[in-house]
Amino acid sequence: MRVELCAGTVQKVEPFPEARRPAWKVWVDFGPHGVKKTSAQIRSLYAPEDLVGRQIVGVINFPPKQVGPFMSEFLLTGFHTDEGVVITTVERRVPDGTRMA
Repeated sequence: MRVELCAGTVQKVEPFPEARRPAWKVWVDFGPHGVKKTSAQIRSLYAPEDLVGRQIVGVINFPPKQVGPFMSEFLLTGFHTDEGVVITTVERRVPDGTRMA
């Protein structure tokens, strides 16, 4: 299976107190692929207000994964650093759902 990396806009962010490590519940609009949700361990670097409205890059064709009581529907991409995960974003806005070339 080919990995489908697409741009999407963060619509909503909520706390995920049931997660073993500090995490957010994140909903992203992937345009024609719909709104998908994920659990992301990015709290050390990002507050909800830093994320809402921002375009991110996600893998949208992995099978859903149960994370405690929450079903994660895509993988938010990023880079591990000593301070935490830095999310992958786009330099300029593109239509939601645009696949990475």
